[in-house]
Amino acid sequence: MKRLIVLLLVFAGLCSCSQVTKKNVFIEKESFGTTADEKKVDRYTLSNLLGMKVVIITYGGIITHLYVPNATGGLNDVVLGYDSLSDYEKGSSYFGALIGRYGNRIANGKFKLDGVEYTLVQNNGKNHLHGGTKGFDKVVWDASSSIENDKAVLKLNYLSKDMEEGYPGNLKVEVVYALTKDNKLEVEYKATTDKKTVLNLTQHAYFNLSGAKDILNHELMLNAPSYLPVDENLIPTGEIASVAGTAFDFTSSKAIGRDVLKEDIQLERGLGYDHCWVLDDSNKGLRSAAILKEINSGIQMEVFTDQPAIQFYSGNFLDGTNPMKQSDSLYNYRSGLCLETQHFPNSPNESSFPSTELSPGEVYSTKTQFKFILLNRF
Repeated sequence: MKRLIVLLLVFAGLCSCSQVTKKNVFIEKESFGTTADEKKVDRYTLSNLLGMKVVIITYGGIITHLYVPNATGGLNDVVLGYDSLSDYEKGSSYFGALIGRYGNRIANGKFKLDGVEYTLVQNNGKNHLHGGTKGFDKVVWDASSSIENDKAVLKLNYLSKDMEEGYPGNLKVEVVYALTKDNKLEVEYKATTDKKTVLNLTQHAYFNLSGAKDILNHELMLNAPSYLPVDENLIPTGEIASVAGTAFDFTSSKAIGRDVLKEDIQLERGLGYDHCWVLDDSNKGLRSAAILKEINSGIQMEVFTDQPAIQFYSGNFLDGTNPMKQSDSLYNYRSGLCLETQHFPNSPNESSFPSTELSPGEVYSTKTQFKFILLNRF
């Protein structure tokens, strides 16, 4: 009898341990080929028990797939991307990529720090865009993965050397992707430098929650009472303008297609929405910045950030030249949209904008979250 009791206790203990150690999240790693210059690229899949999966490659820290539960019980891949590494190497649309050193535009590819003028690569007409011709989207990151506190974690590291693409300082960058058990994707950025520099990191996923040919029926809300008007080169004019009474008012949820064709010089210049919105409560840390939803799929994505702004880009420059993954079709005009949490564009040249300077001894640290839920449609 005593032996039976002991066996039962051991069995109960094993069951208890099994319950405690039961995994809610998972990580898989596989090869994704080699770059044209013979650098090995790996692909990581972060997943949870609810079915959400995030696929990330070490080339560009790119999110290639993001599977989210939909209203019919299936999964929607809600980001644009390519099938092959070579397409990512050739591509110029920044699908799913990490952006740096400076997300968005810097006028004339120049800025000054402490009286010293720095000249950057001009890769957007006469302007500098998204870190240059070989920004963080075009390099292979070092990677390590783990499961921590019910999160599947992928850590990416890269050393951007002094004067890379024209930027001063040896910059050590770490980006941490983490998938939670409740369908939240966290992106945390950290960096240090040995010389004063400027820095504005972001994530450039193109979202389409429905899989439809365009995103015009998606509904968007931005927690932003103002935005930055731009000149004909899409450089902010320096003005911070109220959205009230304009096509740029997303303070209440509305369909993206509702106002995008209105007569407005700002919409003409951007060929639609390609502007930076100034977020409310900019000094209050991590808070809700945007809510994107699509009724047919039943998917809602809420974006949280501690950054002062968000760039909403409605895919205006997608022109039918980018091959669609898992299809023979092409990505056309407004196939996807971007919600890039960031500092203001051209801040190094606008003293009235929040500073993007980083000095030795300081730590650049910022966080963004993408939370997915199913809408209650009934």
